[in-house]
Amino acid sequence: MSEVVIEFSASTQSLGALQEAAYRLIGQAACHIGETDGQYVCRLSPSQRHFQGDELRAHFLNLVTDENLREKVRHETERLRDVIVALAFGSLAEQD
Repeated sequence: MSEVVIEFSASTQSLGALQEAAYRLIGQAACHIGETDGQYVCRLSPSQRHFQGDELRAHFLNLVTDENLREKVRHETERLRDVIVALAFGSLAEQD
């Protein structure tokens, strides 16, 4: 089983999204994330024979894209979530 190496620019790609994507690969592949010269280097080692090479690369890139979108949505809705939580706790305090 051959290793798949994917590099990302540390200036444009968050480490958190890479870590979340790596976590979601558990059971399918192991992922080691290192940083060299402003690049995140992800080394993927498949743990299943039928899941290798280009297929593993594509799957990991899809997971990273998904995690990037989740981070974006989380950031864009943070204030709204804070308001909802404040209103929820405010209504609980009024009941006492």
